[in-house]
Amino acid sequence: MKFVSFVVCALVSVFGASMSYAQSVWVAGSMPRIGPSDAPGSANFNGISRMATEKQSEPREMSFEEFAELKKAAGAKASELEGSVVDVTDERATAEFVGGVLSRHGRVDALVNTVGGYAGGIKLWELETKVFDAMLSLNLRSGYALARAVLPAMLKQRHGAIVNVAAKAALDHGAGASAYAASKAAAVAMMDSLAAEVKGTGVRVNSILPSIIDTAVNRKAMPNADFTAWPKPEQIAQVILFLCSENAAVIHGAAVPVYGN
Repeated sequence: MKFVSFVVCALVSVFGASMSYAQSVWVAGSMPRIGPSDAPGSANFNGISRMATEKQSEPREMSFEEFAELKKAAGAKASELEGSVVDVTDERATAEFVGGVLSRHGRVDALVNTVGGYAGGIKLWELETKVFDAMLSLNLRSGYALARAVLPAMLKQRHGAIVNVAAKAALDHGAGASAYAASKAAAVAMMDSLAAEVKGTGVRVNSILPSIIDTAVNRKAMPNADFTAWPKPEQIAQVILFLCSENAAVIHGAAVPVYGN
């Protein structure tokens, strides 16, 4: 099973005008649709950011279309964005991609991993092993491969921020989502351990834990839900931006809940 991801590299100053150099910020995920469908019995491999699937041709078309929308929205800053399709569950492919970007731009200041997938409404004894493996690949292995690839550069420059998007399910282990909850909990544990390993190096590592996100996909799947209680994608993005910024210099090894109201 092969998964591909859309990685955007933004070479912009997002950390404030006081910084004396351009920021290289890498976001693994497709735009702008964030959020898994929580429909009962679903096994959604499009995931948190709709950028992983069993067929390579589909996300390529979708990702570049969404990337074009992102560049259009960026206006005058569109030239500061780059996009690539990468299988971020493949360590070799991820390392080659990271090496290529570093050779062109020389640094990576922030990595945001929004890669993920959802499978729910399935009892453990009815769960197909391939679905379990897919959850581990999308929700755990992607963060592992991306972090391993960028850390040597961050450690060398003694500066960097990693934000991994997990989920409320990492802590709230509901029925019918054993593979999803286990993979998200493992992702948080991995980032916690990594944060301890890089303490004092200038590299910060944090996770965020969104609940159900207010997207068109989720509204359609749960039409009777209270949408006002869900966090909006732009609100989650603001939390991520803060964690990547120097304003969050003292936040390290945190798992930040983003549950909405």
